[in-house]
Amino acid sequence: MPKSEKLNRREFISSAATIAASISIVPSSVIAGTGHIPPSDQLTVANVGCGTQGLREMSSLLTNPKIRVVAVCDVNKFSTDYIDWSPYGIRNDIRKTIGDDSWWEGKPGIPGGRDIGQEYVEKYYAKNKASGKYKSCVSYEDYRELFAKEKGIDAVKIMTPDHTHAPIALAAMDAKMHVVTHKPIANRLLEGRKVIQKAKDSGLVSHLLAWSDRPEYRQIKAWMDAGLIGELQEIHNWSYRPVWQQWTKIPTEAQPIPEGFNWQLWLSSVPDMPYHKNYTHNVFRGWYEFGGGSVADMGHYSLFPLFETLGIDRSPVSARAFGTTTREEINQVYQWVKNDVAFPASCLIKWKFPEQESLPGFDLFWYDGGMKPFACEELEEDGNDTPEEGLLIVGSKGKILGGFRGENPVLLPESKMMKGRDSERINSREVDRKTDQWVEAMLEGKQTPGSFTRAQCITDTINLGAIALRAGKKVDFDSNLVKITNDEAANQFLTREYRKGWEI
Repeated sequence: MPKSEKLNRREFISSAATIAASISIVPSSVIAGTGHIPPSDQLTVANVGCGTQGLREMSSLLTNPKIRVVAVCDVNKFSTDYIDWSPYGIRNDIRKTIGDDSWWEGKPGIPGGRDIGQEYVEKYYAKNKASGKYKSCVSYEDYRELFAKEKGIDAVKIMTPDHTHAPIALAAMDAKMHVVTHKPIANRLLEGRKVIQKAKDSGLVSHLLAWSDRPEYRQIKAWMDAGLIGELQEIHNWSYRPVWQQWTKIPTEAQPIPEGFNWQLWLSSVPDMPYHKNYTHNVFRGWYEFGGGSVADMGHYSLFPLFETLGIDRSPVSARAFGTTTREEINQVYQWVKNDVAFPASCLIKWKFPEQESLPGFDLFWYDGGMKPFACEELEEDGNDTPEEGLLIVGSKGKILGGFRGENPVLLPESKMMKGRDSERINSREVDRKTDQWVEAMLEGKQTPGSFTRAQCITDTINLGAIALRAGKKVDFDSNLVKITNDEAANQFLTREYRKGWEI
């Protein structure tokens, strides 16, 4: 293949003096099919994880002229058995991005795997080349091999199951690569702490994709700072999720490992166990071993930017949780099923937070699976009920209600408290949110507002909630000692049993 297609940002910078001596304008032949931005101004990215979400977000990487996707990685070579929210969503996204309405025509199922990821990248870049050909996206099964062999990568985007986020992030930073990851940073509290500390020590740029700029939260803070609801007492946040199937027992039947799927690599740090389709391909999140439940899936989106806006950076001192119970018929008798392997179908979690720099101590409540708080008096006064999803800020003198991520916030009761405040209303549908600030930050070597270094409180909070669910009792947490102080047995949930050679 032409050497120009192999030119990467690091090579470009290191040889800049030599190039400058011979040419004054970067020729289009060295631009890797992504417009006319020279490699020195591009971020070379390896995308690790080519399942549904990895492919869904690929378009934003490919269409950003400041990014050049140079590698993909996935333990699955290729299959069409992925589960998604739409039968044609992934297919249609790829068609639109590569400009080919016939792509995947007449083929069954929902595609995914590293072969699809590589094809996606190369088809997109090929359409912008005069030759109509592009074959410079490398593909790997094992991210460790990728990081060892490919030296020209600036950043790694992690789009894999929750339990693999920490080992991949740590390996990427060991290889001096910047890291952007889907939530959570880790699905174990101690792993999260280690990744965050590595980000601090390395000085590399990191970004948790759940962060977003939310003007709604700034409006909420302005109302709080003005004393309109008094002192903060409680925060309530609720989601209708999970939308995936939940299980209560480890599968007992044996299933053959699909061809082209590296089950041992998928397990990563988790000790060996038999393969089952109920673990993989977008249904991993409900298992304690592999996922973080609905609170990790959605709570990061709503709570991380809220914590940042309100100045909440001191981790909770305790957590208590309840989940739905399950019964099954055994020998003509219904018996309670002890579920210690997966998140419940619905749950309620309460965290107690200490005093913050500018806030008093408060309680945070999470509800999911159809659970939500009853309508408060102020809502009933206006003839309204609690919405399906939402955020409620409770103060000593008043309340603020918004959508799940604080969308369209109002003071309650709205009929009285929002009179004359039309200029303060925010129509969240009109808010322009930047989702790729991490690109500019990494090119400039600056931390983002969603940096791992700012995410310890939210990471502790989410994982402590899971610990409370698994412990089945209130757990007291010492953030400095990183220890459950009232139940020694619960400390096992701070970490995991590691497969030999995969220890973190």
